[in-house]
Amino acid sequence: MSQRHTAQLGAALALLGSAIAIPAHAATLSVGPGKTYTAPCKAFAVAKAGDRIEIAGNTTYRGDVCAIKQSKLTIVGVNGRPKIDAGGKNALGKGIWVVQGNEIVIENVEMFGSKVPDKNGAALRLEGTNFTLRKAFIHDNENGILSGVKTDSKIVIENSEFGHNGNGTGQTHNVYIGSAGSLMFRFNFSHDADGGHNLKSRALVNTIAYNRFSSTVPGQTGTTATGKPSYEIDLPNAGTSYIIGNVIHQPAAHSNSNLVAYGMESAANPSHALYVVNNTFLNDDSARGTFVLIGTKVTTKALLQNNIFSGTGAVTNQVGAVEKTNYRSVAPGFVNRAAWDLRPTANALVINAGSAPPTVNGMSLKPAYVYKHSATSATRPVVKTIDVGAYESAL
Repeated sequence: MSQRHTAQLGAALALLGSAIAIPAHAATLSVGPGKTYTAPCKAFAVAKAGDRIEIAGNTTYRGDVCAIKQSKLTIVGVNGRPKIDAGGKNALGKGIWVVQGNEIVIENVEMFGSKVPDKNGAALRLEGTNFTLRKAFIHDNENGILSGVKTDSKIVIENSEFGHNGNGTGQTHNVYIGSAGSLMFRFNFSHDADGGHNLKSRALVNTIAYNRFSSTVPGQTGTTATGKPSYEIDLPNAGTSYIIGNVIHQPAAHSNSNLVAYGMESAANPSHALYVVNNTFLNDDSARGTFVLIGTKVTTKALLQNNIFSGTGAVTNQVGAVEKTNYRSVAPGFVNRAAWDLRPTANALVINAGSAPPTVNGMSLKPAYVYKHSATSATRPVVKTIDVGAYESAL
């Protein structure tokens, strides 16, 4: 990585508070067959601030539901990914793990099966402040992640997969972040939400970067069942929002014809600044759709720059939105669209056709990475003139 990109990344993390420090651990608690603790919740119950809890992988922990009350814990799956199966149980009528402690880090776990009587069960219910999730697989719950109102909380979700969460009503989602202070959502694969959104956030500041939002074709084999999502990204209360370097795909079978929604409920957050830069949008609905749908109460004009808008539909409904060096086509050229190789093929309106993204609040919006499947990333090549879209060309 170049020194410039390193500096940009450091500035972004400092500005948005996206890097939550992992506490120095006082003790390591081992969980699994033949270990000190046979199930994660038994370790959570006795853990002290700063402890590290290691959960043996390649093991299923069925019905292990509880509240995580202690703060400053690091919870990690080791030697494989442990499977946390709700098994028909729930904690506090809310989900599998109800995270009440602050500054909790969870890594490398698979969680599924959360259902509760009010049909709002979450794999992870966030009630504390400052939470980090990494390298997880969250699927087939009524909600994947559900957080409450904590405007001083910084939430980081990275390198994780979310699939087929939702109860089919459109009211539950793969990821639903309440009114947090900030959300950093990067390098993730969120797909096939069952009736709801692949990502919904009411956070005051949203950084949504280098992810893939998509769904499988009905009948196609995937890591989860096929879903019919509503919005791919929904930011209902507006807020300072950076949508950078993502693949944003709407399947032919869906629950809403629009891809990204911003300020469509109340636009209640103080800032209405939306920056949509160097994304590749794909709409498989052959008859309708809006790529960036913006509520009438949003008072600031959005910046849409260096994006590829592929398929049918309007780019945006906002009159006066700032549109710079985007490429609009029903069928742009990609190296292999079916295999998700979305590097552009020879096209003078795409290759070396982008304009320099601005620096906003001390952070350059020029993309430094690309999404790499599955739920990881690679450095975006440094070039003199940037290509349009989420990837640089192979030429």
